Formats: sequence, structure tokens, C-alpha cells
Amino acid sequence: MGIESVKLPGGLSRTSGIGGAMKTTPKRLLFVDDDPNILDILERMIAPYAAGWETHFSLGADEAIALVEQVDFDVVVSDARMPEKDGFWLLKTLQEAERTRSIPVIILTGDCEPSLKRQALELGATDLLNKPICREDLLGRLRSALRLKGYQDELAENILSLEDKVVERTQALETSHREILWRLAKACEYRDDQTGHHVVRVALYSRAIAIGLGMPPHFVEDIFLTSPLHDIGKIAIPDRVFLKPGSLTLDEVKVMQSHCEIGSRLLLEQPKALEALHWTEEVQHPKRDLADENPFIRMASRIALSHHEKWDGTGYPNGLVGEDIPVESRIVALADVFDALVSERAYKPAFPVERSRQIIAEEAGSHFDPAMCRIFEEQIAEIERIRVQFIEPPAEVNIESAR
Repeated sequence: MGIESVKLPGGLSRTSGIGGAMKTTPKRLLFVDDDPNILDILERMIAPYAAGWETHFSLGADEAIALVEQVDFDVVVSDARMPEKDGFWLLKTLQEAERTRSIPVIILTGDCEPSLKRQALELGATDLLNKPICREDLLGRLRSALRLKGYQDELAENILSLEDKVVERTQALETSHREILWRLAKACEYRDDQTGHHVVRVALYSRAIAIGLGMPPHFVEDIFLTSPLHDIGKIAIPDRVFLKPGSLTLDEVKVMQSHCEIGSRLLLEQPKALEALHWTEEVQHPKRDLADENPFIRMASRIALSHHEKWDGTGYPNGLVGEDIPVESRIVALADVFDALVSERAYKPAFPVERSRQIIAEEAGSHFDPAMCRIFEEQIAEIERIRVQFIEPPAEVNIESAR
């Protein structure tokens, strides 16, 4: 045996080795000792029993580490005492790396070295083997270590499988949350055919403005998903007011404006059906506020409540001023008004884009946050692209394609 590591031939055959189970993948074993005679002895000991094993031999710790970086070993057997870098250095190095810390390591020590045995166990050795080496002991230790590695690999595979299932389930839940939000937004579409796709454009405009503001990705995603619910409270406005063709009376204006508070309550208040779910005769579950657990609901409720507030405090329902208005509401307010300006309504024709931009600019500092207006102008090319793309959308808009 030379100083190069040696791999015994024949290890790739489909056969049952000493572990007893049929394996298509060989078990890879690495033996490390600075004495080539010891490695020769180990090779002769296991050769008759090595069917299904792929054995490697190394004359030092550095060479062993180089091999470990190339091969996924199932067991490492190393002498404790070697010049320069010994078996304890090798053991510690393997333990420090995430990829190799699960490899069982058997340390070879002498009978008269109890301190070395204790040190090996403290460093994480799986087992100890006394010198002079007995073949039955060696084979028994190897079989036990391989069984342990098999359990570890199976457990790791199960964990990865569970993690994949959790990710898959989480993605499915997130998709269902998005779909529920958009289907809820469709409730208002059925009350006013002329604004049926208004919510789609507002969502896309709001996302473009949020990106222009440099908001974090999770905020951009949330405002895209929740802005369609800004007028959800209108489902509670009586038809005699909501569908009235002429001008509204002062009392009717107040009724119409109440959609902000209604929408916020609709999103925040605990539904009676959930009360029944949480408190049953069989099992009592701790009552929890779903709005506190769901960031979509919290953002949607803030938008529903305050998207008609104005920068100068003349808006409704609470007369908030400036930055007291939630940033998501300031974004949606601008997107909502712009889309109303460029869209045809029963009470007005569609305004040209340039005229609509002029109106937005004139309202900076009074109706709208001036910073939002600047970002709006910076993003006008993207906003115009969205307007053109969805000006005459098909009957069913694919929201995911708009993302």
C-alpha cells in the first residue's frame, strides 16, 4: 500500500454485506492511520466481508479531509495517535462541518490510554476500538456504526420530506388566502358593472407606487393583495343610495361615506360563525383575534378605513392629517382617484391621462401626500402601461398573470 488512498474494487455490486440488508448504494468506509502496515491489516481483516462496501484508506488526517470533501462517507475509522494532526483533530474537524458532523467516527486507542478514550467521547466519537485490533470487534463496531448512519440518513430524509410538505402546504394556504381576498373584492363588482375591473387596476397602480417608494417586498406584495378590498364596505350601502342616478342628499352622502368604517369592521370584527367554531360543547379552544394573526387583514382594514382621508385633514371618516394616515392608505387613495379620473362613470366621461395627471398634481399637499405624487409621476410609464393593458380586460382577469 502506497501513500495514496486506495479504494477496493467490487464495492458497487448489488449484494448484502455484513449489515444484512440489500443495498443498491455502497456503504463507504474510510480508514485513517499513519502506519501503512496497520492499514494493510485492516484491509485484510475486512476484505472477506466487504461485499457492498466501498473502502478507502488514508495515511493522514489532511489526506482524509481531502477525501471527505469528495466522497460522502458512512463511517470513518481513525487512529488516535498520528504525527502532526492526530485523530482528535480529524474528529473535531468533521464535527465542525455541517456536512460531515453526522458521520460516525470510530477512534482506535490502546488499552492503557483511558484519557484518550474519554477525550474521544467528549469530542463526539461514536465508538472506540482497542488495539491490538480484533477482527470480530472491528466488524461489530462497523456494523453498529453503519446501522446508526442508516437511521440518521433515514431521519434526515424524513425531515426533508416533511419540510417539503410544510412548504407545499404553506404555499397552498397562501394561494388560497390570495384567492379569498380577491373573491371577496369581487363582491363589489356585482353592484356596479362599470367599475368591475377597477380593483385590478388599483392593485397594480398601488404596487407600482409602493415599488417606486422603495417599500420592502413584503409590503409591495401585501398592498397588491389587500388594496382590492378598499371599498368592501360598499356591499352594506343600500341600493337606493348606492345606485341612485342623481345627486345625493347630505344624509345620503353620510350613508355612502360610512362604507369606510363598515369595511374596516367587516374585516376586523370576529364573525359569529368563528365564535361557534372556537367554543364548542366538546372542546374549548382559546379565543383568538384572527386580525392580529393575519397581516393581510390588518392592512386591508386600515386601507378600507382611511383611503378617503386627505393629506390636509379634510377627508373622512376621522379627519387624519399627513403622516397620521397609514402609508398604504395614502398609496391606495392616489391610485383609486387616478383610476376614477381616467375611467368612465355614470356621472362623468373618462378624462384624458394628461388632464388626470394635472388634477393629481394640483391636489398634491391637499388631497394627496406630495411624496406620493412625485413617485406617481416617476412611475407614470408603468402606470400607463397597466391602464392600457387592462382598459378593456376580458370577462375574467387572471390576477396571477398581472403580477
